[in-house]
Amino acid sequence: MSHTIRNVLFLVADQWRGDTLAALGHACVQTPNLDALAADSLLFRNHFTQASPCGPARASMLTGLYMCNHRQVTNWTPLDARFTTVAREVRQASYDPVLFGYTDTPRDPRLEPPDDPDDPAQIDVSPDFTVHLPFNHRSRYPNWKAALQAKGYDTQSDHPLAPFQPAMTPHGLSPAHYSAADSDTAFLADATLDYLASPAREPWFVHFCCLRPHPPMVAPEPYHSRHDPARVPLPIRAPARAQESQQHPLLAWLLERQNLTEYFQEPREPESISDGEMRQMRAIYYGLCSEVDAQVGRLIEHLKATGAYDRTLIIFTSDHGEQLGDHWLYGRRGYFDPHFHVPCIIRDPRPEAHATRGQVVTHFTEHVDLMPTILEALGLKVPEQCDGRSLLPFLHGQTPPDWRDAVHWEFDWRDFRESRRSTRLELDEHQCNFTVIRDWHYKYVHFPALPPLFFDLQVDPHEFHNVAEEPAYAERVKSYAQKMLSWRMHHAERPLIRTDVP
Repeated sequence: MSHTIRNVLFLVADQWRGDTLAALGHACVQTPNLDALAADSLLFRNHFTQASPCGPARASMLTGLYMCNHRQVTNWTPLDARFTTVAREVRQASYDPVLFGYTDTPRDPRLEPPDDPDDPAQIDVSPDFTVHLPFNHRSRYPNWKAALQAKGYDTQSDHPLAPFQPAMTPHGLSPAHYSAADSDTAFLADATLDYLASPAREPWFVHFCCLRPHPPMVAPEPYHSRHDPARVPLPIRAPARAQESQQHPLLAWLLERQNLTEYFQEPREPESISDGEMRQMRAIYYGLCSEVDAQVGRLIEHLKATGAYDRTLIIFTSDHGEQLGDHWLYGRRGYFDPHFHVPCIIRDPRPEAHATRGQVVTHFTEHVDLMPTILEALGLKVPEQCDGRSLLPFLHGQTPPDWRDAVHWEFDWRDFRESRRSTRLELDEHQCNFTVIRDWHYKYVHFPALPPLFFDLQVDPHEFHNVAEEPAYAERVKSYAQKMLSWRMHHAERPLIRTDVP
């Protein structure tokens, strides 16, 4: 057995909630392959993304930077090329970092030739990767659509969810019009397995980024019916949407601007959705998780069959979470925990990690820690720019000194395609953001131009009661505002022009 890491399999799902793993005790989701991986790895129970939506979250994963430093605040804003990425760092160590999927980190346009036409399949992908199979929304998935068309599927549908359109069975939410073997997730997994089939590729670095369980909530059979809706819990929310809206102006604004077509396969008003429909939609979400689980299982089985499993660092996580109807919200917008809490499983194949296999870390960990972890595992230097810290000590049975006692995340809800102040709570575009500090007891949400939020998680774990204005919490609110300022000051951009170093 090799005692070195030669390969890296960096698996990233999209919009997977942090509680949605059977290994963490979820009541109904079926994830047997990820459960088996967790039993042979280290599972991080309290892992949080740094930002949302996809692009800002992935920028933090790939650079080790908080959003306040990398400043990719939306899916459409470019990532500054001066920031190195995990792909760029491993490339300098003679790896060819290969991407299957997408990164949602648009290229810095200042470095693009002015006469070079944009390739929609490439423009939202970090240039530090070798893109083996692109798959993103802006390009509308041309490779997968061509594969579907070659197999006789209808790819010209005018359905609003096309090419993910459902088969349109008479009642309820419908399964996909394609088979599980021909799904988008299987398409990416097939290409990845084809790539890994050659032993000569070692050492390799594969970044596998699938779209699911991101909406639309359309799953192929058997995953559409994998989970019994009767066993699926209803969302955690106030009895009425209007009651939920009273918590904060941003929440009221978000609740008024939701389009539920991707969740219920047609436009719906939230109040019109029955409990049965809600349970079925959530069951389909869990089915999409099970589908990703099955494809991850295929990749893991290949590594075991070829002997590469014990030479490969494996990481599974998601860019961000999903509200799934909690607080009447759907998707990836808002400040609640389900939006930012994500799964994280890491397998270090070396003997130093044997003692921690199957264990669960409860310390707070963040996406900014993933780049330092990968680089340190490969024996590479961690760039000074990184805000995160390596998780290898946890994998080897140690708790790093002075480890964080809170997590932080940020969200920017401006829309660069819309200039009217009326579309953003009458705020200046640079005021459309918030920052969160969350520890075991309290959660503080700071806005530059809106009232703050403060939750006592010990008595209100689901964040229904904002106590920011209650006199009994006044000193505590002030203390957490100071902690947030200290965090920002500590993590100000690190690299300096130094005159004392030759």
